[in-house]
Amino acid sequence: MECTVKKYLKIVEGGIADYKPLARFHYRAGRAVVAAKVYKIIDTHPLRSQIEPVVGVIIYTMPVINLQMRNIATGGLFCKLGRNVVLDFINANVRTIGRVVIEPRYRSLGLAHWLIEETMPLLNTPYIEALAVMGKVNPFFQKAGMLKFEAAEPMRSVMLKQALSVVGIEERDFVDIELTHGKLQALKPKGKEFIEKEIVSFLAAYGRRGRNMPDCEMRTEFILSKLSDRPVYYLWRNGNVKLNISPQRHREELKS
Repeated sequence: MECTVKKYLKIVEGGIADYKPLARFHYRAGRAVVAAKVYKIIDTHPLRSQIEPVVGVIIYTMPVINLQMRNIATGGLFCKLGRNVVLDFINANVRTIGRVVIEPRYRSLGLAHWLIEETMPLLNTPYIEALAVMGKVNPFFQKAGMLKFEAAEPMRSVMLKQALSVVGIEERDFVDIELTHGKLQALKPKGKEFIEKEIVSFLAAYGRRGRNMPDCEMRTEFILSKLSDRPVYYLWRNGNVKLNISPQRHREELKS
C-alpha cells in the first residue's frame, strides 16, 4: 500500500463499537475494556472506504487508582493530597490509553503514534498515561511524545534467571519454549532438584495458579512469559491544561 494512502485518512471521534471489528488484532483481545473516550482513523478513499471504513482505534479509559510507576513518574504528585481526595484528584487529571490497534494492512505507516499524538490534546486532561508490554517492541508511545519509565526487574525474576544460567539455560534460549523446556527435562537429578526449588519459589508469587502448575511445557511457557513480562509506563503532560484541584477540597484535606 502506497504512503499516499495517508492523505485519505482522517481522525474522528468514535465509539466502542468501532473497536470490536479490530479487537482480534490486539494482543490483549480477550480482555474487556471500558471506554472513557474513543477516537478512530477512517479511510475516506471512495473505494477503500467500502472495504475498511475504520482502520485504527484508540481507547482512553479511566485510570486505576494505585499505580506505583505513576507515583515515580510524577514525583508522588498523586499521593500528596491524602487518601480522602486522591480518587477524585486522579480521575480529574489522568486518562489512560487502554488500547491502540491498527488494521494490519495499514501498519508500517506510522499511524499508531499519529493517532496517539493527535488525540491526546483532545482530551483536555493534564496527564495521559499508558502501561504496555508491547511498547518495548514498537515504541510508538515515545514517538508520540510520551516519556518512558521502566520498572525495575522483580528480584524473583533476577534470581530465577541466575539459577537457570547456572544449569546452562541462558536468556537467549527464552525465545524458544520447546528448546528451554527440553533443556529443563534433560537436567541431571541434582540440577533438576536445584532448579525445581527455584521455580517453585518463583511461581509462589502467582498464587494458587502458579503453585498448582504441573511440570510440563505449558508451565515452562508461563514462566518464560513472566520472566519477560515487564510493562513499561509512559506519561505525557499537557502543558496547556492546568491541574484540576478544588481549592475547597484541598483546604479540607490539609486541615485533616
